[in-house]
Amino acid sequence: MVSTLCYVLLPVVFIIGFLRKCREYSWGRYKSKDDENLSDRIFIVTGANSGIGKETTKELAKRKAKVIMACRNLENARKAITEIRTQIHSGELIPMELDLSSLQSIHNFASQVMNDFPKIHVLINNAGVYVPLKEHAFTENGFEIHFGINHLGHFLLTYLLLEKLKESAPSRIVIVTSKLLESGTIDFDNLNGEKGLATEGRMNPSYCNSKLANVYFAIELAKRMKDNGVSVYSVCPGFTYTGLFRHVKRSWLHYIIFSPIALLYLRTANQGAQTILHCALSSTVENESGNMYRDCNLYNPKKNFDSDVAVKLWDVSAKLTKISTENAH
Repeated sequence: MVSTLCYVLLPVVFIIGFLRKCREYSWGRYKSKDDENLSDRIFIVTGANSGIGKETTKELAKRKAKVIMACRNLENARKAITEIRTQIHSGELIPMELDLSSLQSIHNFASQVMNDFPKIHVLINNAGVYVPLKEHAFTENGFEIHFGINHLGHFLLTYLLLEKLKESAPSRIVIVTSKLLESGTIDFDNLNGEKGLATEGRMNPSYCNSKLANVYFAIELAKRMKDNGVSVYSVCPGFTYTGLFRHVKRSWLHYIIFSPIALLYLRTANQGAQTILHCALSSTVENESGNMYRDCNLYNPKKNFDSDVAVKLWDVSAKLTKISTENAH
C-alpha cells in the first residue's frame, strides 16, 4: 500500500516541481551586475517593512544603496532593519514615518525628505492595502481606503517630491500596480464609492479601480516629466505571497483548495520584487517611460487607456489632495 502510494505521489510531486520551476523561469529575474555599487544613490521605498517592499529594500542594501524606508509604523520598520541586518551589512537603511492614509503625514514626510536629503534618485511607490468591501473602510481624510491610500496617497507624495526628483535627474519613479487593473474602471461620479460598488465576480472592485488609477497616474506623470529627466514606470509584481490580504478571512477549506494553485502561481516576495528592481535600476528601460512592466518585460494590459481620463484624474486628484491645479502641472 505504502509503495503504491509512493509510486503515485512521487511522479505528481516531480511534475508539480518541474512546472513550478518553468513558471519561475518565465517570471524573469533582475540579474544585471552593472549596479553592484549604489553607494551614491538614494531610494525611497514605501511599505518597506514587509513583503515586496522589504525584499526590494534588501536587494538595494546588497548593492550598498541608501534606502529611506517609508513606513506607517516605525517600530515595524526598525524590526525589519534588524532582520535585514542579520543577512546584509552593506547599504544605509533609514526608517521614516509615513502614513499614506493621512494627508498631513504625507506632507510631514515629504517636508523632512526635502530638508534632510540632497538628492532622491528613485521613488518606489510600493505600499498598498486590500480591505474587504463589507468593512466600509475610509482614510483619515474621508477617502475610500483603496482610492485614498493606493492612489491619492502616492499621488500627493510623488507631487511633493517632484522638485527633488527633478534636481536629482536622471531619476525614476516606480509605481506598483496589478494586472487586476484590467477589471477596474474610473467612474468620476463614484471614485469614493458614493454609489456603492458591486463585486460582479471580481475580487474587490475598489482595489481593481485603485490599481487602474495607478497606471493612469503613471501615464500622465510620464508625459509631464518628459523633459525633466524623470522616468516613470508602472509595475505588476505578479501574484505574490505578502501581507496584502491580511484583512481577508478565509476558511481552512479555502486554503486546501487554493494550495495547488499557490504551488504553481504564487511568487515569493523576493520574486515579486524583481520587476520593481528592473524598472528602478536597469539601463534597458531608459527610453520606456510611461510603460508598464511585468516579469521584467514590457506588458500591455488588456485595457484601452483614454488620455482625457488621465488628465481628468490628475486634476481631480490634485483637487482632492488640496494641490492647486495650476501648481500641479
